[in-house]
Amino acid sequence: MKKNYLKTTLLISSIAMMVSCKKNHDDPDYKPPVNEPQATVLSAAGDSAAIIGTINQFRSILGDSLNVAPGKTSGRREVNWDGVPAALTNNNNFPVDFFNSTNPADPNGRKRGLVYIDAGNGFRVDSSSFSQVDPSYAGQFPVFSKKRLFTQMGNYVYEAVFKVPGTSTDASIHGFGAIFSDVDIAGSTTLEFFDGNKSLGVFKVKTSPQSFSFLGVHFDDEKITRVKFTTGNGVLGEGLKDISDGGSKDLVVLDDFFYDEPVAL
Repeated sequence: MKKNYLKTTLLISSIAMMVSCKKNHDDPDYKPPVNEPQATVLSAAGDSAAIIGTINQFRSILGDSLNVAPGKTSGRREVNWDGVPAALTNNNNFPVDFFNSTNPADPNGRKRGLVYIDAGNGFRVDSSSFSQVDPSYAGQFPVFSKKRLFTQMGNYVYEAVFKVPGTSTDASIHGFGAIFSDVDIAGSTTLEFFDGNKSLGVFKVKTSPQSFSFLGVHFDDEKITRVKFTTGNGVLGEGLKDISDGGSKDLVVLDDFFYDEPVAL
């Protein structure tokens, strides 16, 4: 009887371990089971010098041609916030389609195929490390590419979809990476990828308090139509401090994005 109980306990433990590991990929050497989408995962943490090599490796996986105009079918796109005009900086009015304008009169830099899904709280590009939101943030969030950072206000979970650059045509990519600023708590910050409603997996971002974390994920055989960001476990706001500054929440913001050229579904 004791032997059977032990076998049953071990079996339950094994199943629990398989379930808990299946979708949470915080190890860059993680090898998913054969029935799960196969992904190349690159991650790094530290100052800009510590992560740039991994970023460049991911750039090569995406495609060595950095595209700056519509009409491409290969290569990669990058988004930083440094060229965002003053009228859309340091307020909560950043347009969800700023990086996919379909207006022929707009510059090509506005046509990169990335569209956010607004949960109703407004997106913010900030040039003050969000110190205008709360003064305690002044030294909290380092900036990778000078000098703007990005977040959604009032919500630390949000999503983005992809379009053929400069059009309203739905599109997909194979790989996506992002730089995160000030990840304090292990497991608090993740990227989840979808093909339609099918989840391709949840991938954890490494911790790097008051420094940078990079995560890039590439699927050879799967299409990504949507990315879900979970940035820490709290929102920025007046009087709301980061956990490293006496607060109770891990506040995390974003810098540069990297993805391969969106192509029509």
